[in-house]
Amino acid sequence: MKPATGMAAHSDGFFTLVLPFGLSIALSASPAFAGGCAFEPQGEGRVAAVIDARSFRLADGREIRLAGIEPAVSATTGRARTAALSAIIAGHDVTLRGQDDGPDRYGRQVAFVFLAASENLVQGLLLSQGEVLLSADVTDKDCAAALVAAEAEARQAKRGTWADASVIKNAESPDDILTGIGRFTVVEGKVLSVRQAGATTYLNFGRNWTQDFAVTIPRRMTPAIEAAGLTLKSLENKRIRVRGFVEARGGPRIEVLRVGQIEVLGVN
Repeated sequence: MKPATGMAAHSDGFFTLVLPFGLSIALSASPAFAGGCAFEPQGEGRVAAVIDARSFRLADGREIRLAGIEPAVSATTGRARTAALSAIIAGHDVTLRGQDDGPDRYGRQVAFVFLAASENLVQGLLLSQGEVLLSADVTDKDCAAALVAAEAEARQAKRGTWADASVIKNAESPDDILTGIGRFTVVEGKVLSVRQAGATTYLNFGRNWTQDFAVTIPRRMTPAIEAAGLTLKSLENKRIRVRGFVEARGGPRIEVLRVGQIEVLGVN
């Protein structure tokens, strides 16, 4: 990994994700150990039960949610797979690390989880297997770089969920995107226009603004995006990959609330 001074286009061999830190991510980085995510200890325990694709219960009753990832929902079943997480952590001792040990709104402790025996990061293992998606809300640059590299490795190798081409939605297919309302979704396409209306900037992927897919960016996000070396107007006629929760506002929308949700793929 090395610092980058600007944005680089994505290719089959390397890429630059638009992060708040302007990083250029080397795909050879080790995703499993992910030393960059070695935050302050938040406790430890033995895994008693896996609840879903990104959360589990310890023997002492604490419920833990894995930070930095979102479940990958199967296009066939409409459900997230839990088998991969069970295979990695069921019955094992784990160490919890993080920047904040406060519970989420469901009372779960959000943490980066390491297998006690090997110090492998569970999130890194799941991402490198293609079993989950990167959520783009990791603010630490070293940790974000390790997780980005892990997901990119799986995507290029077509592992897990990435073996199904439909996991990345086509921005020119708004009806397909709308099937994922409320879900965390990855969409790719060419930005046809960038328009501002009030306090919102729209990245439009179609000419029918009321029906086609668009990315919305609130004004408060502009300084952070520009600090990452990206001018919104410069995205016209460029291909981007965007990730986030799909909403229906006429056509499908994804709101950008974190810089890491946008990845520039190329000029055409």
